[in-house]
Amino acid sequence: MGWAAVTVAMLAATPVFLTRGDVTPEAELRAEAESTWKALEARYVAEAGGVPGRAPMNISLRRGVGMLPSRNGQGRPGTVELRQETPGVLGERLRVALRHELAHQLLWWACPASAEDRLFHEAFALVVSGELVEWREAPYQSLTSASAELARNPDVDTPRARRALARVLNESTGFPRALTRRLRQCQDGARWAVPLSVDELAGVAHVVASATVVLSRHSGELLFSEGDIRTAMPYGSTLKPFVVAGSAAPPPVLSPRAEVPEWVCGERLPGKVDAKTALVRSCNGYFLDWEGQGSAPRAFGPWGAVLAAVGLSGEPLDMADAIGLQSTLRLSPWGLAQAYRLLAEARPDLMEVLSGSAARGTLSELPASKDYAGVAAKTGTVRDAESRPRLGWIVAVDGDLVVVVARPGKMPRAFAHEVPEVLAKVRKKRSGLEAARVQVLGLVQPSAIEARCQGAGFLLEQGTPRVIPEGFAKLEPLVQKGAVVCLGSPWRVRFPDAPAGRDYAGIFTNSPPPPFKLPAGVPTSPNAFRARRGSDFLFRTTRLQYTAGVVAAEDASLKGEARVALACVVAHNERHAHSRHAGRPVCDTTHCQTFLGTVRIQPEEERALAAPPLRWREWLPFSQGGQEPWSETRPRERVDSLLGLGVTAVRFADGRVHYVRTRREGGAVFDAAESLPCELLRSALKLPACPRTAHFGEREVSFEGRGQGHGEGLDVEAAKASGLDAGRILERAYAR
Repeated sequence: MGWAAVTVAMLAATPVFLTRGDVTPEAELRAEAESTWKALEARYVAEAGGVPGRAPMNISLRRGVGMLPSRNGQGRPGTVELRQETPGVLGERLRVALRHELAHQLLWWACPASAEDRLFHEAFALVVSGELVEWREAPYQSLTSASAELARNPDVDTPRARRALARVLNESTGFPRALTRRLRQCQDGARWAVPLSVDELAGVAHVVASATVVLSRHSGELLFSEGDIRTAMPYGSTLKPFVVAGSAAPPPVLSPRAEVPEWVCGERLPGKVDAKTALVRSCNGYFLDWEGQGSAPRAFGPWGAVLAAVGLSGEPLDMADAIGLQSTLRLSPWGLAQAYRLLAEARPDLMEVLSGSAARGTLSELPASKDYAGVAAKTGTVRDAESRPRLGWIVAVDGDLVVVVARPGKMPRAFAHEVPEVLAKVRKKRSGLEAARVQVLGLVQPSAIEARCQGAGFLLEQGTPRVIPEGFAKLEPLVQKGAVVCLGSPWRVRFPDAPAGRDYAGIFTNSPPPPFKLPAGVPTSPNAFRARRGSDFLFRTTRLQYTAGVVAAEDASLKGEARVALACVVAHNERHAHSRHAGRPVCDTTHCQTFLGTVRIQPEEERALAAPPLRWREWLPFSQGGQEPWSETRPRERVDSLLGLGVTAVRFADGRVHYVRTRREGGAVFDAAESLPCELLRSALKLPACPRTAHFGEREVSFEGRGQGHGEGLDVEAAKASGLDAGRILERAYAR
C-alpha cells in the first residue's frame, strides 16, 4: 500500500471525539486528541505493517471523578477520563495523560486480542506517550529489581510498577522490537495465546527465575502459582516426552555408546536402551543417536503446534535444540504446565512411563522418592559452559494436578522434596480437585451447539493433537473424533437459547448413552424423555467446579449454612447418580441437578467439599421449597393425556397424585383407584411444585399449591429460614 493510500485510510479511521464541557477548552482538547490519534496510528502502521480493517468507535473525553491521586488519566473502551488541575488550561501532564489513554484506545480498536495483556498495553502506552523521558531522570534501578517489581504487580497500576516498566523499556534504544513483533501479530490476526513477558520485552537472553505453577488436569484452572510463571526460560530436558509423542513410528531401541558423554545417564545402563528408559533416565545420547538414524520427528511433529501455542519461543533446528542441550529456545513454566496437561490427556501411556522416574530414573534413591508414588515426573537441567546448573526443572503429573517447579542454580534432585509438598499444600488449601463427570446439553439439538476456545484449542484424535481453528465451531463433529481441550481458558459454549454463551472449564468428550425406553404407561414430555435418556456430550471438570455450578444454577442468591448444606448434597449426588442414569454420570437438567457451566467458586462450596462425606448412600433429593402460594391452569386434554379419561377424586399426598378413574372391561364399568408419582405430573405440566389441590373444569384444570419443586428432601427456602448449621439442616432433611 502506498503512503498516500495509507494516509487516506488513516484519516478515514480517525474517531469522533466527544466532549461535554467539563474539560476545557473543548475545541483545543478535541484538536489535541485528533493530532495525537493520527500520530499514534502512524506509529501503528509503521510497526504493524498495515491499517486495521474496521472503523474505530467514537471516544468520549471527560473529567475523571474519584481518580486515584497517582493517576492523571484512566479509561475504558470508548471513554477517556482526565484530571484537569486548572479549568481552561491543557497542561503538559494532562496532554501526556491524554496521549497515554489514547494509546490504550488505539490498541482496543486495532488489537482487541491483546485487551487482557496489561503489560503489553502499558508498555505501548509508555513508549508512544513520551513518558519515558520523564522516567529516565529517576534514580538508577537494576533490570533484575525492575523485573521483580513487575512480577509483583503484573497490572502495572502503581508508580513503582510504571518506573520498573520504564526501566525495562529503556534497556534498548528506539521502538522495542518485542512490541513491533506483537503489533505485527495483531495485524496478522494471530492468536494472542501467551501474554507479553518481561524478558521478551527486555530482549534479555536466558533469563532464569524461581517459579511454581499448579494446574488442574480436569478444569485447566490455575490453582497455585509462585514467582514469575510467565517468564520464558531455557527448558532443559523437560520436552523430551514431546519428542517421543511426536514420533509417527515406534521409537527405536539403541545401543549406548560409553565413550560419548551424552550417553552418561545413570549407573548400570542396560545394553539396549528403549524410549522408556531414555525418558526416565533422561539420556541425551539416545535422542541424538535417534536423530542420527534419520527417523526422529522434526520439531516435535504434531506436538510442535501445541508448544508454539503455549509460548515456545521458536522451532527447534535440531534435536539438541529440542531436548534442551542448547539453550536457544525458551518456554515459561505456565506454558510447560499447559503442554503437559494436554500430553497427560492424550498419552496416558507416557505418563505411565514417567511414573517410573522416582523408582528407577532421575529422581530415584532420594528421601523424597517414596512420595512420588502415583506421580509421573520429568526433570530438566540447564547448565552453563562449565556444566554448572543454572536452572533446574521438575514437571509432575498425578491423577488431578500438573505441577511445574523451576529453581535457579539447583539440580532437580536438590529440590525434589518440594514437589510432593506443593501437591499436599494445594490439596489442603482446596478440596474437591478430583474429577467430576456430567452429561451436558442433553436438551439441546447437538447440531446447534457451538464452542470456542479463547486460549489454544486442540482436538485429540487417537492421541494426536489437532489445532481447533479460532472462533466458534460445531462441537458435535469435534468430539466424535476425540476429546477437545482448551488450554489457558474455559470453553465458551453457545446455542440458540443461550446466544451469549456459557463458560465450561473442562474437557468435552463423546459418550452416547445406551438406548433408552420409558417404562410402559409412564407419561412424559419430549424434554423429560431427553433428560432421562441423557446426553451424547460428556464434560469433565473438578468436583468443586461442578458443585459450584449446580448451586449457582439452583439458587445463586443462597448464602451461609443453607448454601453449604445444598453444596454438600450436590457433591454427594455427583457420586450417587446410579438411580438417575444407571452406569452413567449425572446429567445437567432438573432430572438430576441443573448445571449451566462454570461459575466463580464461593467459600461455602469450598467448606462443603472439605467436609466429611455424607452418611447416606443414595441420591438425596432437594427442591427450592418454600410456602409461597401459587395457582396455575392447564388444558383439560393435556391433563387427561397424563392421567386418563374419567378422572375423579383427585388428591395429593406422600409425593404422589391419587385419583379414581372410570374403567371399562368386558362390558363392565367400574371405578379404580390409581396413582402416579407427583413429579411426573409436575414435570410434564411444568408446575412450580406438586399441587395441593386440583379443580377439573370442562376445558381446564386449575391447580393450587405452595413453594417450588417436588417437595422431597432438602427444602432450600426452609433451610434459609431455619437458622441451623449445615449439619443440622441435612439431618432434618434426610434423617430416617
